[in-house]
Parts: sequence; structure tokens; C-alpha cells
Amino acid sequence: MFELDFLRSAAPGYDIRFIDTTASTNTALLEAADARAGTALVALSQSAGRGRMGRSFASPEGGLYMSLLIEPASAEDALLITPRTAVAVCRAIEAVSGRETGIKWVNDILMGGKKVCGILAEARAGERLRVVLGVGVNVSAVPEGLEDTAGAVFEAAPALARERLAAGILNELRGGYDFRAESLRRCVTVGREVAVTRGAERFTARALGIDERFRLLVERGGEILALDSGEATLHS
Repeated sequence: MFELDFLRSAAPGYDIRFIDTTASTNTALLEAADARAGTALVALSQSAGRGRMGRSFASPEGGLYMSLLIEPASAEDALLITPRTAVAVCRAIEAVSGRETGIKWVNDILMGGKKVCGILAEARAGERLRVVLGVGVNVSAVPEGLEDTAGAVFEAAPALARERLAAGILNELRGGYDFRAESLRRCVTVGREVAVTRGAERFTARALGIDERFRLLVERGGEILALDSGEATLHS
């Protein structure tokens, strides 16, 4: 059961819609002809959720799957949506659960070293630039077969956990804090050895920092590279 009225009252100003299950909240929202900036779609499971780099995103019941339609003012602003959202999700999870979170560059939220949330922003060009922002949170269930790398926010979710998390994320996305400083403080990738996948290229490097465009700065054999795409997997 999902308390949509509670969520709408807790996150005013958004057009919040709900469906029990869908193939993908990102796809469903993009295909909704009447959706405008500020429209959010929440589901309790997805049958065809997707992540970055074309990967599938396991979306079983016991999670929170939400997409928000955004019309950024510029392409530069669009590039900041994922890092802004990562900080917003961290703040929301910590407020509801009391547990510490971290960000693995660029779109994974970790708790206790395990992934509890993934973020996927997809842009569509037209008369106006539109971005659909997808957030998937393991609220109280870990996808089957991913127990070694994935975790959940709660072992047993309290009442209204999904509604409070959804409201927290939407409200934190309004800003009012220095998300750049928080992003750097929360990033668990910096200072670590990482395995980088960039297209067909794969190499090991050391993560040094994040620049003003939220590119990951890595050192490989004395050369400094700025990664704006790809995957950086943490070494144990």
C-alpha cells in the first residue's frame, strides 16, 4: 500500500503520480503527453528498469522507483542534475534512516559499502531540453543475486518509509545548500584505486578529485585524465 496523499502533502509543488508497477518510470513519464516540468511518477516495482551504460536495473518490490521531469535552463545545468540528485538522495536517506551515506562517482549511493540507490538522468531534445531523472532506492529489499554488492536502507522498513524517502528527495532537490561541497565531502571514490571502463578502454588509475564540471580526475602512469563518462569501479 502506498499513501499518495501523504506524499503529495509532504512534497507540495510537484504533480505526483503513482502506479503499482511499470516497465520503467523513466519511459512511462517520457511517454506521458500531459507531463510537464515538476511531474513525478512513483512506482513500487519495475519490470524493465535500466541504469547507466545500457545496463538493466533490478527493481523488485520493496523498493522506491521514482522519475521526475525537469526542464533545465541550459545544457550546462543538465550536466549537474545527477550530482545534485546524488546529494539530495543522501540527505533524504540520512534524514529518514539516521544512517550515513556516501556517493560513488557519479550516480551510486552507498551505505556500509553497498549500493542502495542508483540514479539515471536521460535527456530528450525538442523545442525545449527535457530531462527525465530516475531514482531507484532499495528501501527494504536487496535484489536477488546482488547481495554481495547491494544493500537496503532498512532491514525492516518503518511505516511510510517509501513516502518519506520520496518526499525527502523531492524536497532536497529544491536546494538551499552547497551541493558542490557536499558532493565532494560525500564522495567515496576520491583517494581510491579504481578500475576505469571507458568505451572499449579499460585501465586502473587512482582517483584524485572532482573538477568544477563534476568530472572525475584520475592519475594513470603520471598522466592526469578528466573522466566525464564511463565507469569507475572501486578496488577492494
